[in-house]
This record gives sequence, structure tokens and C-alpha cells, in this order.
Amino acid sequence: MKNHKLLEVAKVFFKLGCFAFGGPAAHIAMMEEEVVNKRKWMDRQHYLDLIGATNLIPGPNSTEMTMHCGHERAGFKGLFVAGIAFIFPAVVITGFLGWLYGEYGELPEVEPFVKGIKPAVLAIIASAILKLGKKALKGWELVVLGIVVLVISLLGINEVLALLGAGIVGALYFYSKHKINDSPKLIIPLTLLHISGSTLAKLTTAKVFLTFLKVGAVLYGSGYVLFAYLDAELVDVGWMTRQELLDAIAVGQFTPGPVLSTATFIGYQLTGFWGALVATAGIFLPSFLFVLILNPLIPRMRKSKLLCSFLDSVNVAAVAVMVAVLFVMSWETLVDWKTIMIATISALITFRFKTISVVWTILGSSLLGYLLSFI
Repeated sequence: MKNHKLLEVAKVFFKLGCFAFGGPAAHIAMMEEEVVNKRKWMDRQHYLDLIGATNLIPGPNSTEMTMHCGHERAGFKGLFVAGIAFIFPAVVITGFLGWLYGEYGELPEVEPFVKGIKPAVLAIIASAILKLGKKALKGWELVVLGIVVLVISLLGINEVLALLGAGIVGALYFYSKHKINDSPKLIIPLTLLHISGSTLAKLTTAKVFLTFLKVGAVLYGSGYVLFAYLDAELVDVGWMTRQELLDAIAVGQFTPGPVLSTATFIGYQLTGFWGALVATAGIFLPSFLFVLILNPLIPRMRKSKLLCSFLDSVNVAAVAVMVAVLFVMSWETLVDWKTIMIATISALITFRFKTISVVWTILGSSLLGYLLSFI
């Protein structure tokens, strides 16, 4: 029975790893459809709790969510199977592109396909926001808190600060309102000492591993934040040029799965096959450890009234951040009649024909984007 669950976990997250385009918000939306709506591995409230808690730790949020979901379905082994299955397709694709780039010095032309995928992703994210928002908004106070987080997110405030701030404000408000007599157990943030990239003068495979291990342990935020980290760690010390780094980030953006698979591409450029292997291991290893520690704490947080209020507030803030991401992505994506048409068709399929898998929506939109590129 246990092996059956592990195989199920592997199949679900390998499929998502092959078709999950659009960044963390889209990945989480697709995951919610698979594990909450279709397979009923957990209820929507617990899924929300996992999202809220995961947003507060370093690492790629959607990849860490796969680990949480795998743990819920198949325990300790499920955590590792889910994470590896989700990461594997992106790593193979970016590794292959890394080899091509090393041989020929350029990337294949995939922009027409990506241009079709991006509008479809908007509809998928909107669907998840609607479902999760209904569960998260438990009272007018949380509605107000969500609006505040949405506004400050659109103004450019760091999303981690917004989430933490919302959690603290919400917990204190509900504490004072209901006079909660509870002894919360402190959750101490996990941190690692910073090792200066400037000390990594001579390039070795071991140093590639340590560099990406450090980045994976302290990284918060989007692919743009990843660019800033890697620029300091790799370009400033002369390991690669900024143009090479931009090409590597582009690979992570247009391939499915986590954008951190960029590490595989970069590792190959630095020290070949073994560099790709150790860079991948280094950047993802901290996420497995963080989730392993965090997962058992989430149900305990629900049993504490004060921490329960904190979690409810963080959950609302997480949905608000998703709304902000959707707004920004829409502004950047819907630039002409072609993208608007693809987004409209995708929204119709997503909201009207709910039995159609999001995988088919992604594939169909990609093909439509390619066809429309000839017009």
C-alpha cells in the first residue's frame, strides 16, 4: 500500500514537473487542482496552511509545496519522492540546454510557444485564487488585512516582510480581541552563516556546490531575486559574464518546473557534467531539510489559538500576494490581441469546463501561441 502511494506521488509530481509553467503561483494553482480537487489528499484549509507556512522559509515555494504534499500522502519517503519527481524534468531539460549552449553558444527559439503559455497561466492562477480566497477570508478583519497586503505588495514591499507583518498584526489583533489564554511555542527561523563569494577565487566543483548550497539556504522571492544573488556570487568573482547569467535565467524562465533549475544550466557552464550535478544538489538540498523540519510543526500551530490566528493571517496575506502576482503578470503578458484572445479562451476552459485538465490547457495554449506567431 505504501509503495502504491509513493508511485502515485511520483506520477503526479513528475507530470506537474513536465507541464508546470509560469512560476510559483501557477505551480501552486496546478498543484491545488491535482491534490485537493481531484485526489482529495487534504482539505483546502490544510493546503492553505502549507502555503502560508512555506512562504516564510527560504527556497522555491512551489517545490517545497510538492514536498509537503508528498509527505501528506506517503510520509517521509513521499516528501523526497515528490520533490525529486517535480525537479527532475526541469533539471534534465536545462542540463540538455546547458550542453547545447556550451557547444553552440546560443539557445533554441522557443518564444512563440512561451507567449502562448503565459496567458493560459493567468487563468489557472485566477481559478486557484478564487478557491483559496473563499477558504482564507473568514471574517471582515481578514478581508481588510488582505487588501492592505495586496496594496503594499503592488507598491513593491518585500513579500516575506508583508507575510510576516500580516501574521504578527493578525495574531496580536485576534489575541487582544478574544483574550486568548495560550502559551505559543516559538518557531525559530532557520539561518545559515554567510560565506563571502569573493573568497571563492579558484573555481572547483566543491566550490560550485558550496556556492549554490548557500544560495538555496538563504534565497527568498522570485527569479529576479535569484538573478541578484547569482550576479553577486558568480559575475562579481569572474566565474561567468552577466550575459551568460542572463541566458541562464532565461532558460529557467521558459522551461517547466522550478526556476532554480537554472542552477543545472550554470553548473554545466562552470565545470561540466559534475558542475551541473552538484549545483542542482546544492540549491535544492536546503529546501528538503527546511520542509522536513517545518512539516510536523504546522498541525501544532493549528492547535495553538495564537499561532492559529497567525497562520490564518499569513494565509490571507499569501492569497493577496498571489493576486498581486496575477495583476503584474497580466499587465506584462496581455500586450496585444493575440495574448488577450489566448487568455480569454483559457479562462473559459478553466472556469466553464472544469473537467478538462490544466495540462491540456497549457499544451493547447502553447500550440495556439505558436500558430498565431505566423499572423
